[in-house]
Amino acid sequence: YIPKLKLKKFFKKKKYIREISLIGDYLLCFHKDFSKSSVLASLKYCKGLKYFLTDFLNSQNDIEQFISKCKENEDENGFIKSTFFDFKKNIKYQFISGPFTNMIFNIIQENKLSIKAIIGNYTATVSKDQNLFRPV
Repeated sequence: YIPKLKLKKFFKKKKYIREISLIGDYLLCFHKDFSKSSVLASLKYCKGLKYFLTDFLNSQNDIEQFISKCKENEDENGFIKSTFFDFKKNIKYQFISGPFTNMIFNIIQENKLSIKAIIGNYTATVSKDQNLFRPV
């Protein structure tokens, strides 16, 4: 499983859409034989595999919760929606898509569909569906 984000960026009055993985180069996969140490030892040296997460058996509940949260917050095309992210006041965020890309802001108020934010000296109301942000 590879959760993906769809980023919309504006450059010179044109809109560009880019897909990125939420977890970078990682992918999450399940097989019943992954619990066998001999299978893990043989997979460790597969061509193209950068890293095999060790001690994953102790983190199965966390991994399952993460995957279910991702699945709950996917749109019809399989991309993560902005509802996946939890927003907190008094924390700085950065837009990663939309017309305010790379701008840093603080959240003043939040509701289901939008957030009210301070961007520099300006206050703006921004749609959660059309813009993605991350904590800075």
